[in-house]
Amino acid sequence: MLDSLPYLKNTDFPAISRNQLEVLQVNLGYLCNLSCTHCHVNAGPGRTELMDKATVNQVLDFIDASINNGGGLHTLDLTGGAPEMNPHFRYLVTEAKARGVKVIDRCNLVILLEEGFQDMDEFLAQHQVEIVASLPCYLQGNVDRQRGKGTFNASISALQRLNALGYGAPDSGLPLNLVFNPQGASLPPEQQVLEQAYKQHLYEYYGVVFNSLYALTNLPVQRFGSVLLSTGQFDDYMALLKTHFNAATLAGLMCRNTLSVDWQGFVYDCDFNQMLKLPLSNGQKTHITQVPSLTGKPIYTLQHCYGCTAGQGSSCTGVIQ
Repeated sequence: MLDSLPYLKNTDFPAISRNQLEVLQVNLGYLCNLSCTHCHVNAGPGRTELMDKATVNQVLDFIDASINNGGGLHTLDLTGGAPEMNPHFRYLVTEAKARGVKVIDRCNLVILLEEGFQDMDEFLAQHQVEIVASLPCYLQGNVDRQRGKGTFNASISALQRLNALGYGAPDSGLPLNLVFNPQGASLPPEQQVLEQAYKQHLYEYYGVVFNSLYALTNLPVQRFGSVLLSTGQFDDYMALLKTHFNAATLAGLMCRNTLSVDWQGFVYDCDFNQMLKLPLSNGQKTHITQVPSLTGKPIYTLQHCYGCTAGQGSSCTGVIQ
């Protein structure tokens, strides 16, 4: 796989700094039942990296310290790979919810149908875990090309099961949000228009309902960055991102209030910096047991940051503006 980091280093991206920490985004490991072409984590069935229970407990200790010190941390955002494949996933969810913390599961949907995970949907509903589910298109052909043959039908089956539990219904307390990624080297269309198209098509053909759609820009790192380089599209894609830079998105970037944690417990300014192994701006590889005060500290930025500030902007909750 080609490494995009050397092509991202020379940067003129504006300097930005951190606000108060509100969201802890934890990558529980790179193991996944899928190998999607747009994946910036390079996750897949062959990956063995998984957070162990000792590190999970260090994450919980960090949450305790933030709460006890009057900090603003209120959300635990779990990602992967498929975060549910970590053997300590249920333990972490249960303990975080017991602390009054909101928990988000970034789910690929198909995992809910896999052997050993068929009751995962009921567990998530029982603990009122918000689901942010990847469904990169509402058309079968596009999804199967991007995520593998059969994934669209499996995703629809999983969504129908979630709906039966109350997910996606108004006032159910069980939010179900979907994620769109472009098929290739292009910016996502307007989120609000795309959301209406998703809702109409999924309900009309499959009876599926959901709350919101998050339209995300593909960032040129890991697997997607390698594809861009190998197909000769990298420079054109970077030019597209920079041409559409929107300064109004800077205030809402997720790195301003989110700390990213890798499977070993090391922390980064964002999930993309984690994949590029970029340390905090102090240049030190920092473990979650040794995180300094971050408010007001600069954020480590390179060329890939233009992906979060192009057009309407892109964050873990969709467009910024």
